[in-house]
Amino acid sequence: MPPGMSVDEAVVRAIRLAGEGRRTVLGIAGAPGAGKSTLARRIVSAVDAALGTGAAVQVPMDGFHLSNAALDALGRHDRKGAIDTFDGDGYVALVRRLVGTSATDDGAATGPVVWAPDFDRRVDEPVAGSIAVPSATRLVVSEGNYLLDDGEPWAALADLFTETWFCTVDDAVRVDRLVGRHMRHGRDHEAASSWAVEVDGVNAARVAPTVIRASRTVRT
Repeated sequence: MPPGMSVDEAVVRAIRLAGEGRRTVLGIAGAPGAGKSTLARRIVSAVDAALGTGAAVQVPMDGFHLSNAALDALGRHDRKGAIDTFDGDGYVALVRRLVGTSATDDGAATGPVVWAPDFDRRVDEPVAGSIAVPSATRLVVSEGNYLLDDGEPWAALADLFTETWFCTVDDAVRVDRLVGRHMRHGRDHEAASSWAVEVDGVNAARVAPTVIRASRTVRT
């Protein structure tokens, strides 16, 4: 098992990584509801506070969800969030760009702004060109379920991220978070509970064994 950290320790480590000079691209993996996005937001806020606004940017893997229309055409809408409902090749290509377009040690820009997609939970759709990552950005934090998966094309990420952290949390807490999230976005309690167990649960089972490939774990 990789060495573990608390959230506070993770924030301190992220600030140190961001201050080392060349760009750090940090991957945060974990099961649905494990707290990946919350941790990423906290890290970005802390790094910006320590090193200046814009020092860190959050780029979620969820921006590479296939559109609902595409999922309907593929017959996969009822399993949205499974690994084959993402554009994995597109995500890997973006991470390659983020690694290669960065500032030098003295802060000089070495490439153009990279535009990344986001995911809008209000409409349940990806939104292209939403997140700007300037070349001067020191830390890019990208979070998603499958960053440590050893299938193609995801396996290529292992050589791209500076470090990859895996969020761990009690399963009951994780499921409660998911039910609350699904209810906030329009499902009733029964439908939210069913999705959290029957759909998210299958994805969580795929993600869980990938913890062994993480640099560190973070208890969230």
